[in-house]
Amino acid sequence: MRKTILLFTLILAGILLTACASDSDAPAQAVQNYLNALVNKESDKLPALVCGEWEEDALIELDSFQAVTARLEDVSCSQTGTDGDTALVRCTGNIVATYNNEDQKLDLSVRTYQVIQQGGDWLVCGTR
Repeated sequence: MRKTILLFTLILAGILLTACASDSDAPAQAVQNYLNALVNKESDKLPALVCGEWEEDALIELDSFQAVTARLEDVSCSQTGTDGDTALVRCTGNIVATYNNEDQKLDLSVRTYQVIQQGGDWLVCGTR
């Protein structure tokens, strides 16, 4: 009986740790999803990845990539803190924009993304 209780306790603890870890990565994953939508020019996905207040800005940012071929290079995002209900996410790596066979690297580390939770989803809602 003790072995069963111990096994159950270990399984439950593992589930809880996994749930907590994946939830804490959710703001960073939201930014990663946003960046992927930008470089892949997925205007149909963008509104579901950003808050309503920032949707127009996000679409303007997306427009800036229309004339180039863009890709992510060595991108890694992580939550660096909070500001009230807002998660703060910093990324390393670059967006590489190619035009006429010339690459321009846009350093992602110069921005901090503001990410909020609405309706159970983490949404990009601005930058600092």
